[in-house]
Amino acid sequence: MKIGAIAESFNKPFKEAIENIAELKLDGVQMYADTKTVFAEMTAAQIKEVKNILSGEGVRVSALCGDFGCDMYYTRDRAAIDKEKRIMEIAKELGTDIVTTHIGVVPEDFNCKQYESMHEVCRELAEFADAAGGRFAVETGPERAELLKRFLDNLNSRGVSVNLDPANLVMCAGDDPVQAVYTLKDYIVHTHAKDGKQLKAVDTRTLYCPQYYGLEPGDWDSIKETPLGTGNVDWDNYLKALKEIGYNGYLTIERECGENPAADIALAANFLRDKLSELK
Repeated sequence: MKIGAIAESFNKPFKEAIENIAELKLDGVQMYADTKTVFAEMTAAQIKEVKNILSGEGVRVSALCGDFGCDMYYTRDRAAIDKEKRIMEIAKELGTDIVTTHIGVVPEDFNCKQYESMHEVCRELAEFADAAGGRFAVETGPERAELLKRFLDNLNSRGVSVNLDPANLVMCAGDDPVQAVYTLKDYIVHTHAKDGKQLKAVDTRTLYCPQYYGLEPGDWDSIKETPLGTGNVDWDNYLKALKEIGYNGYLTIERECGENPAADIALAANFLRDKLSELK
């Protein structure tokens, strides 16, 4: 398995973040696709400039994050869907087949308007990704792994797959990331290396998309992100499970809070190297 980091987690200008990733001797970087550096309206010259910065430091792109909010999956927003497709094209030009995204919360009852809309949009994106030789990777966490697998199975396409975030599963869905690896093994194409705790159970629909389920917004204080190795992710068995299913992709470090994220990322990189060394 390879270790990477999200550029924006460093909270620094893009070039400095890439330099930090190179200094940490990480294998790759994931970048958000709605920044001043990477965005849907990029010109060929701007794409070339980003590629030059990356190649200059010897850093590969693990994935782009085409996360523009969950609305498009419930409203079938044509402009947003087309924007997501353009990000897949840009991802290919930057050297990756993967675009990660949140799609909202898959409903337990598939016989509802929310499921119908989510299925329709994801199916269209899946067909586009298939044709382009890419993958839209749904990030785990809003629902338990078994429910997400049912949803993906019904799409009958590998164009939409999974970005497995173990912390989100722990913090939001209250699920077991280790078992999730085995449940979603046929779909996992990218992972986030993040840790956290669930402080109290929460209806994830109130966090991600309350308006589309007729709910009041929930309390994000019910979850807590922590530095890698200090939350409730069972890293030993989680990494063992990834190895057992033959996953050899990226463990992309994500740090969305903290006073010194760059230091936390450096610690996380060493933590993962130690754990991977123990697996050999």
